[in-house]
Amino acid sequence: MTTLTHLLDTSVYCQRLKPLPHPVVVRKWGELGDRRLAISSICEAELLYGLHKRNSQRLWQEYHAGLENKLQQFPVDKTIAQRFAKMKAHMESLGQPRADFDLLIAATAHVHGLIVATGNVRHFQGLPEVKVENWFEE
Repeated sequence: MTTLTHLLDTSVYCQRLKPLPHPVVVRKWGELGDRRLAISSICEAELLYGLHKRNSQRLWQEYHAGLENKLQQFPVDKTIAQRFAKMKAHMESLGQPRADFDLLIAATAHVHGLIVATGNVRHFQGLPEVKVENWFEE
C-alpha cells in the first residue's frame, strides 16, 4: 500500500492543464505518482471554477482525461473545520490574516499529516504545524 505524502495546492494541481506545465512540478509529480498525492475539495472547487469561467472545450477534455478522479480528495469535515478556525484566529491575532481557501487547504494537510505542495509558499508560511514545499523550485 502506498502512503499519501503530499496535498496539492491549486497552483500545482492546475499544472496538468497548462499548455507548458512547470517542469519542476511535472518532475516531482512524476517521481511521487498519483497514489502519493491528494487534494482538498477546496482545490477541486477552485479548479472547477476556473474551468467554468474559461469555458474551454480543450481544458474540459484535459480535465476529464487527466485529472478528474485521479487523486484522493478530502472533503472539509468537522475536524478540518475546527483546525481551520484555530488557524484563522491564530493568524489574525498575529496580524497575519490568510485567505480562507489557503487556510482550509492547510488545515486539511495538517489533519491528514501531509505536506502542502505549492507554488505560493508565502500563503502557507508561518502556519502552525503545517509543512510546505515549493514545487516550483528545485
